[in-house]
Amino acid sequence: MVESNFKRQLVIIGGAEDKEGDSQILRDFVRRAGGTKAHIVIMTAATELPREVGENYIRVFERLGAENVRIIDTETREDASSSTALEAIHKATGVFFTGGDQARITNILKDTEIDAAIHKRFAEGAVVAGTSAGAAVMPDKMIVEGDSQTHPRIETVEMGPGLGFLPGVVIDQHFSQRGRLGRLISALILEPAVLGFGIDENTAMVVTDNQIEVIGEGAVTIVDESEATYNNMGEILKDESLAICGAKLHILPHGFKFDLKTRQPILNNSSVANVSVPVG
Repeated sequence: MVESNFKRQLVIIGGAEDKEGDSQILRDFVRRAGGTKAHIVIMTAATELPREVGENYIRVFERLGAENVRIIDTETREDASSSTALEAIHKATGVFFTGGDQARITNILKDTEIDAAIHKRFAEGAVVAGTSAGAAVMPDKMIVEGDSQTHPRIETVEMGPGLGFLPGVVIDQHFSQRGRLGRLISALILEPAVLGFGIDENTAMVVTDNQIEVIGEGAVTIVDESEATYNNMGEILKDESLAICGAKLHILPHGFKFDLKTRQPILNNSSVANVSVPVG
């Protein structure tokens, strides 16, 4: 079984990743999970079409050379204690959550034996990846649903428990394509978390321990409210507009990196404070 030097690695994808061409993001996931020795399990809890969606990813991962790929289909919480599924996860070097409905993932898997097994493998070095809904569940608190293309308001977003692979942040996907900046800011203030990440389609943020690298054709938008000077959360009613002042905005395309500890982009292998743009 191939391990990843016991680094904690996540591949968090904004959805609509390329599956037919070079498949850059999925290729990166397979390589990190062991390349031609990778054992990958595909978690289809998010989708109501598990066989169709799962087989599509099987074709991609097998084309890229993974040694073993299998679907784990959990339609109910009872399925989340399957001995066959648990054995497959125990042997997995990569775990991949498909898109669909993120609430289905947490309703079926959270606090089950499978959930515990995946976290154990993650701590041991297996790579955990997710796209779209599979990306949304990565924090400890996730966006369940909400309005797109709107300014920040309390009613814009509904929050719920995530799976906790990357705690203390908020993640949104299909980001620029669906105009979700207002939704992300609303979630960030509601949580409250310090960092919000908006991931474009066919784009991923690859997390290795405390460092993020952006890959793909779009960008990752980062909202940092750690030094925000003001928000009006305690002063408004549910349907009134949120205000936030003094937050920072970073927009990082392919190849750029970000340090989760210092909350700064990394340029020339050093964290820098002068590339952020104040918001508000």
